[in-house]
Amino acid sequence: MSRIFSGVQPTGDLHLGNYLGAIRNWVRLQDDYECLFCVVDMHAITVWQEPAVLRASTREVACALLASGIDPEQHILFNQSQVPGHAELAWIFNCVARMGWLNRMTQFKEKAGKNRENASVGLYAYPNLMAADILLYKATHVPVGEDQKQHLELTRDIAQKFNTDFGKALFPIVEPLIFGAGTRVMSLRDGSKKMSKSDPSEQSRISMTDDADTIARKIRKAKTDPEALPETVDGFAGRPEAANLMGIYAALSDTDVADVCATYGGEQFSTFKQHLADLAVAKLAPIQDDMRRLMDDPGYVEGVLADGAVRARAMAESILAEIKETVGFLGS
Repeated sequence: MSRIFSGVQPTGDLHLGNYLGAIRNWVRLQDDYECLFCVVDMHAITVWQEPAVLRASTREVACALLASGIDPEQHILFNQSQVPGHAELAWIFNCVARMGWLNRMTQFKEKAGKNRENASVGLYAYPNLMAADILLYKATHVPVGEDQKQHLELTRDIAQKFNTDFGKALFPIVEPLIFGAGTRVMSLRDGSKKMSKSDPSEQSRISMTDDADTIARKIRKAKTDPEALPETVDGFAGRPEAANLMGIYAALSDTDVADVCATYGGEQFSTFKQHLADLAVAKLAPIQDDMRRLMDDPGYVEGVLADGAVRARAMAESILAEIKETVGFLGS
């Protein structure tokens, strides 16, 4: 069976975009792939994190994954820092990857902004750690969004260079799994911007910890325009809020956006928002209830992560030993 590695940062406040764009897809992949799901807390510290908050956020993300349907018995759920092989292989890849490759990474430029000289080395080099996350387990496939495609290409470049340098086909050339509907959930306050936990307005996103009343209220207050809903996808031109809300409905209902347009086209936003709110509550409330229950049982969640880490370390051990022998390190 092909193997998937997927990671999510524990930076708190997971939202609807994270669920529709990533987590829900991961749940569906469990039937067809051997899966490792990782809370990447080492990636999180590329920018400063309050330690107590980082620990709480790691548990919260694990709760969201479990509540959404990730099966920690059939697959592996763990947090990255519990498996030392990630850091070990990242250093080897620091010595394989080229500066020119990292200089082309657009996400570093976006995150560092004008303050590049004060950005951490970790933020600059974290694509190498991402490559290590994947290749430590010889994963064959990685679910990615549009904003991660460049980093996956770097992973492929690193694997190819390592294999060529040492004359050994040790690493697979990883294939991306790119999903369509739901991967670009936009802000409820500005349909031209991606839904983000960094947005200062709580009204811009539906958080995975929101209760039913909060979900409905945020949808009712979502930004709209004065026109009726479009009857075809072509009608989205210049109407990002209509595209976003109807796209969310399509993703939550597992239908095509064109079908949503055919059903609700011509209606006013006020009527459609009620339908969307009812759907969102029906789909999300059970997950959020289970998530809150799990958050009240941190011992159980930490036990799941610890068990997953033991299994991940066991899987990585023989692969890392093979890598070290190939590089020329002496000793076991």
